[in-house]
Amino acid sequence: MSRSHRSPLLLAGFLASVGIAHFAAPRTFDAIVPRALPGSPRNWTYASGAVELALAAGLALPATRRRTALATAAFFVGVFPANVKMAVDWRHHPTPLKAAAVGRLPLQVPLVLWARSVARNAGKAEGAS
Repeated sequence: MSRSHRSPLLLAGFLASVGIAHFAAPRTFDAIVPRALPGSPRNWTYASGAVELALAAGLALPATRRRTALATAAFFVGVFPANVKMAVDWRHHPTPLKAAAVGRLPLQVPLVLWARSVARNAGKAEGAS
């Protein structure tokens, strides 16, 4: 299997893993839900976990891959405020935790680019069919 064929499945696996983590260890994610959002942080944690699982499923299916990859890129942009909140909230934590929180911020860029690449390659595959 070529690298471009594995990429959507790797991204799907990444999203599925993180989505499952939202249900397995929700307190971790509750803490980074921006306070400006209405309702309970736990509801947002479960909702975002469910979205990640749905995106993973859509990426795994070639018929929905292109649209789902574009939605995944938008999702990665949309959750960026939670990563900013985590970096701000953890600024007084021990250095390794603080570094992890700040280190997550630039990681959103390659995630967005990865999802866009999957969409682009899926579009090429659709055009070749």
